[in-house]
Amino acid sequence: MEMSVTTAFEINKLMARYGVKFGIYKNGEFIEQLFPYDAIPRIISHDEFAMLEKGLVQRVDALNCFLKDIYSEAKIIAEKVVPEEFVYISKGYLPECSGIVPPEGVYSHISGIDLVQAKDGAWYILEDNLRIPSGASYPLIARELSRIADPDAYSTNNVVDNRNYSDLLRETMDFMNRGGLNVILTPGRYNAAYFEHSYFAERTGAVLVKASELVVEDAVLYIKDYLGVKAKVGAVYRRISDEYLDPMTFLAESLIGVPHIMDAYRRGNVAIINAPGNGVADDKGIYYFVPKMVKYYLGEEPILQNAPTYLPYYEDDLKFTLENLSRLVIKDVSEAGGYGVVFGHELSEEKLAELKSLIIKEPRRFISQEVIDFIDLDTLDESGGIIPRKADLRAYVLTGKNTRVWASGLTRFARVEGSFIVNSSQGGGFKDTWVLSR
Repeated sequence: MEMSVTTAFEINKLMARYGVKFGIYKNGEFIEQLFPYDAIPRIISHDEFAMLEKGLVQRVDALNCFLKDIYSEAKIIAEKVVPEEFVYISKGYLPECSGIVPPEGVYSHISGIDLVQAKDGAWYILEDNLRIPSGASYPLIARELSRIADPDAYSTNNVVDNRNYSDLLRETMDFMNRGGLNVILTPGRYNAAYFEHSYFAERTGAVLVKASELVVEDAVLYIKDYLGVKAKVGAVYRRISDEYLDPMTFLAESLIGVPHIMDAYRRGNVAIINAPGNGVADDKGIYYFVPKMVKYYLGEEPILQNAPTYLPYYEDDLKFTLENLSRLVIKDVSEAGGYGVVFGHELSEEKLAELKSLIIKEPRRFISQEVIDFIDLDTLDESGGIIPRKADLRAYVLTGKNTRVWASGLTRFARVEGSFIVNSSQGGGFKDTWVLSR
């Protein structure tokens, strides 16, 4: 398929017209901007995607087992597969969720798994996002607009139709629903992903609501309209962070949460998608142990591997990290969105010394990884030339009655030559992801 600057320009112009934007807070100011789109798609063969699909299902199933375990019997801790302190001092672990088993025993209903492909063709998992993974709306709307800008784009290519994501999401919500309406809970217009909240409400038939429209009575969640008429809510796809979800359970000062929603959840009267407390499983320190979880819970060898990772918590890994700091990438486990990522080779001797001291002082706070020289994908420059840029892939895995992988994904690319940082919050762009049907 031929791509042109004109096609890319037309699609980006349509995105601006339809308000396809994301927002970031910078220097205390909310800035809304377009997510730059590149018209050359990432292409994944049928067989390669089949391998990825198996590995992703395996990984998410193991992570769901881990979450169920640590909030109940904690066998993986008792058997010393994962250190106790690694779980309980994680910022993502919520003791308020201990003993709560969500509907159908599913914790991560929508998982965003970030992968990169090395130049030798091997795929590596970089990160697991099990709290509020965002971004699926962008490849969906991009392909819709591509059909407008270039109607022949898909008629001559064997590309799996990706428009079923909304169906998968709706089926997941319906399966978890405890009786009543499906709602998408948004913090409002000034959230970075507000476009996505409204987009999926429209596509799934769920009701887009803010906390002020919800009320809990006798441990049952209701939506209340402007006339005061109430309707029961059976499933909440929440797009607000755990700590703001219920001011009676978590942060008392939260103005965007629903008082007593955790009471309804605890009683099994409503499903919350994704479950509160998932953050412990996508902690970058816990990431180190996911291959062990696959073996422990499923009795299988991991199909997809982590990037080679070292945990300074362990003495040998600390020694290795300090001795090789100048060639490793260091990640702060409490950061996200591309923040808290430091490449050792970019630091001065003074900064390396400062980082060493910090790692020695707070070893649990960091992981170190080998730098994977992942592949560049062709992108268009402003004049129509082809330029290579680093790119990752966020795959979306939905778990309801069973675990399914969406045959598409969000391919993000760095817009700066040589950069490994692809996050939208750091100025990255995105591409459509084509999975070939044969």
